[in-house]
Amino acid sequence: MAETIRAQNIAAYKFTSSDHLLLDANVWLFVYGPQKPGDYRAAVYSKALLSILAAKSHIYIDVLVVSEFINTYARIQFYMTEVGGEFKQFRKSAAFKPVAQDIAADVKRVLQHCTRVTNRFESQSIDGMLNEYAMGDSDFNDQVLLNLCKDANWMLVTDDGDFRNRGVAVITANRRLL
Repeated sequence: MAETIRAQNIAAYKFTSSDHLLLDANVWLFVYGPQKPGDYRAAVYSKALLSILAAKSHIYIDVLVVSEFINTYARIQFYMTEVGGEFKQFRKSAAFKPVAQDIAADVKRVLQHCTRVTNRFESQSIDGMLNEYAMGDSDFNDQVLLNLCKDANWMLVTDDGDFRNRGVAVITANRRLL
């Protein structure tokens, strides 16, 4: 059983230069990705990023976060275009070219704020992670990110409700976590 660490409200959190943060893909999507009109989280996480940068907090990113950002962004754009067909067809179409360019530009914007790191996959307890995954209520990528944060003693900035009581300090606007 993971130790219980109370999530902190991102709107009230005072970021400092000694904070070491991993921002989840969903946070980057609220800041740089396509948004539903009126979703308050885009403003909350954008304001938080400004505070993080002003405080000179340390921001880390790994390939899983980048991959989830890219793939989720592309799928959101696919569903917004309503072109029909399958996602892979959309990715091969001329309509996807400007979307891919936007995604690449936004990933570059994300990366300019971050230190790229490896997720230390080779040293993680794969058997334990697969056993937890096999129980059916744990996302594998989430487990990798949790282990990365635990090993490095980083705080996780996320809007994902799956990170409740997982033994990592969480900063969020997600009311279910607070």
